[in-house]
Amino acid sequence: QVRLEESGGGLVQAGGSLRLSCAASGRTFSSNAMGWFRQAPGKEREFVATINWSGGSTDYADSVKGRFTISRDNAENTVSLQLNSLKPEDTAVYYCAGRYESGTSRSSGGYRYWGQGTQVTVSS
Repeated sequence: QVRLEESGGGLVQAGGSLRLSCAASGRTFSSNAMGWFRQAPGKEREFVATINWSGGSTDYADSVKGRFTISRDNAENTVSLQLNSLKPEDTAVYYCAGRYESGTSRSSGGYRYWGQGTQVTVSS
């Protein structure tokens, strides 16, 4: 059974930082692109960041570009998201996702595997 498990969420003040991690089990994702999405209360799930199979290509939503950094460790089968300069509007449940394909994608429909999510709350 394939599982993606997020960790690292929490409550932080505006301007602070968090590091989210996603551990995969049940299969290796070393040949597959990974991504992070988020969903705030009353809003649709939205793209945050994606990384290709090797880590050599990344893409970010405009709202987080320059503040968030996605990375991966294929040896550990993990993907991380560093969140800096957090704002109250970053408050959401953050989801890790895995693709079948090796290239990046901004579309949630392009992801086959999903974690349960981790809550990030940014206070003003």
